[in-house]
Amino acid sequence: METGMIKCVIIDDENNCLEMLEWLLKNYAPSVTIAAMCSSAEKGIEAIREHRPDVVFLDIEMPRMNGFDMLEKFDRLHFDVVFTTAYDKFAIKAFKYSALNYLLKPIDPDDLLETIRRIDEKRSVPSREQIELLFQHVRQVRNTPPRIALTTGDGMIFVPTQDILYCEAESNYTSVMLANGKKVVVSKVLKDIDEALSGPDFYRVHNSYLINLNRIKKFVRGEGGYVVMDNDVAISISRSRRQEFMEMFARF
Repeated sequence: METGMIKCVIIDDENNCLEMLEWLLKNYAPSVTIAAMCSSAEKGIEAIREHRPDVVFLDIEMPRMNGFDMLEKFDRLHFDVVFTTAYDKFAIKAFKYSALNYLLKPIDPDDLLETIRRIDEKRSVPSREQIELLFQHVRQVRNTPPRIALTTGDGMIFVPTQDILYCEAESNYTSVMLANGKKVVVSKVLKDIDEALSGPDFYRVHNSYLINLNRIKKFVRGEGGYVVMDNDVAISISRSRRQEFMEMFARF
């Protein structure tokens, strides 16, 4: 392979995404040559076997055969992979855990250039274990974990996450209020609890509060906006988070 030159195949079922990535590569990454652009995983497999690219830009969510299923068709990966995805923030840590390259749609030119720089420096391919780890984590982070271990002063308490009403920051500790009325004081800051519960069911409405969206009894627009939880406790929504909360709240 010529030093500094990278041959790629782009696979995405959405034509506008194919064309946008093609435009970005041609205008921002002249060291990358596009061997093929494919609108399905099946066509992508054929192109990879024909062109033997250095890197494949691969959409994860595609009909009939998704990106993970496509990669399983290869006994051994002889190419690097950059996953292009519209996955939300809850899934980003899955990519970080597996140490694999990813680009969020819409793709930012600076992120693209940084990814290409890493690929050019590394010149290696991902392992099967990395791909499997990514797949496992993507499935996990798309859903809130069923239970969480709460670290207290004298040990740990295992609690079903559906039983958590909300979590309140208290200096270097966090109070976790449960549906049965019990309050568990955890020896972790709220940020740590937020990361452990990250998923579609929990949301940080305020610097001091993380709430279970499934445990909201009522939302009140006035007074700056607040929610009433199942235990009748009212929790304010910070001004900076109100718009995002409204968008999430609309799905209920």
